[in-house]
Amino acid sequence: MISALVYNGKSGNPLFTRNPRVRKTEKIQSLFHFMSISCSQKDNPFPKNWRFKFKSITGPEDEVSPLPNEARGNEERHGRLEMMVLCGFGYWVQGFKFFPWLALNFHMAHGMNMNPSTLQFVQNSANLPFIAKPLYGILSDALYIGAAHRLPYISIGVFLQALAWGQLALISAASKAFPSLMACVLLSNLGASITEVAEDALLAEYGQKNRLPGLQSYALMASAAGGIFANLLGGFILQKTKKPNSMFLAFASILSLQLVLSLAIREKSLGLPKPSNYAAVRKSILESVKTQYFNLMVSIGEKRIYCPLLWFVASILAVPVLSGSVFSYQTQFLNLNPSIIGMSKVTGQLMLLSITVLYDRIGKELTMRKLGGIIQILYAASLLLDFVLVKQINLKLGISNEAFVSCFSGIAEIIASFKLLPFSVLFASSVPSGCEGSLMSFLASAFYLSSITSGYLGVGLASFLGITPGDYSRLPAGIIIQFLAALLPLGLINFLPVSQPSTEKQRKRK
Repeated sequence: MISALVYNGKSGNPLFTRNPRVRKTEKIQSLFHFMSISCSQKDNPFPKNWRFKFKSITGPEDEVSPLPNEARGNEERHGRLEMMVLCGFGYWVQGFKFFPWLALNFHMAHGMNMNPSTLQFVQNSANLPFIAKPLYGILSDALYIGAAHRLPYISIGVFLQALAWGQLALISAASKAFPSLMACVLLSNLGASITEVAEDALLAEYGQKNRLPGLQSYALMASAAGGIFANLLGGFILQKTKKPNSMFLAFASILSLQLVLSLAIREKSLGLPKPSNYAAVRKSILESVKTQYFNLMVSIGEKRIYCPLLWFVASILAVPVLSGSVFSYQTQFLNLNPSIIGMSKVTGQLMLLSITVLYDRIGKELTMRKLGGIIQILYAASLLLDFVLVKQINLKLGISNEAFVSCFSGIAEIIASFKLLPFSVLFASSVPSGCEGSLMSFLASAFYLSSITSGYLGVGLASFLGITPGDYSRLPAGIIIQFLAALLPLGLINFLPVSQPSTEKQRKRK
């Protein structure tokens, strides 16, 4: 490889060409090569209209050819495989969180003897780290760590989760270790929120780059599969051992495996855009964060984003959740064992997997407005299933409490979780390039903030009605209030867009 001197970069007779005399001028060319690199424009001995262009002057036998299509295709397939393994296993672990949480809920209800209101308060307060998801999303979009801005955040979040659940396995046996338990739960959800933000942004960014809309459906399928296995296995183990410590430790081991996987894969192999070196030098971290925050506010200010977002938040805030009271009623009043509760979660996750597949096949053909209305009506109707259980109507129909809880208890919770999917697809297809992490995390943050507020409203409703471990007589009235409140968002259904995001994209292309 030697260099050639070209006048004004135009094609013509170069000073040095490949011929037998080249070897005689090899030292002179090396000198020109050195001077072209070391000399600045001020002290360059050559005229200004001369420049050095370094190119290969090689023969056919040693000419470097571009990467063949076959090799490029192999790299793309390899990157797609790594993406499937990374996100597939990552979302599966998200669903598998039900495994330690099932044990933790039974530990708080029986080992720590929490009343229903306190249990629900702890469950909702543990989700407070998820509210700060937009901050994690802005950092993920703006701040690169080692030329990558998704996988490092996944690794950090997984490490925090493994640390929290590993520590929780050591202190869970102490029935009075509530402050330590709460600290570990908050640390775990902090790590989970960081991981989810990075994974959601990675999925949105990869889907936009490769023109693969709707990848969120497959992510939810993986999460549902993890939830099915988690609840099925968790209920069985908890019934046999009655000790949550081993379940916490097992989940920490799975998180360690995810950490190794995220560290082994390189982000550049996924084909994601790289940061500009110039921008990295000239821009400070604070300036990058400010710019990303401004872009996020501009994106949210668009009508096609804030109107669906307002309806989504209102549909959750309107319903005061009584999950803690219902869980205490099932475990303390009806004395249902953990395997029955776990089986109810399994049924719910199977239903989530089924409706996700159905949505991926035919649900995308429905208008967003019609789909949102159907989901809200189904959610309101599913709340009445708890009314049937509390009033023991199922026994009059010849259905035992165990069978009814196993088949119908988790439906309302699953429909509420599924509601996030259509909006994730909508926002993922509408998000501007470079704002994938911040906008998707803002949606998730709005979901968790409204869910936490709804849980707190449920705590207030339970206290107002006087629902206690010894008196569940007012629980049916609370469920009826839930049902009526769930129908209120239907009056604001016009906030949702008429068309699906895929339809809007096709129109833009035309």
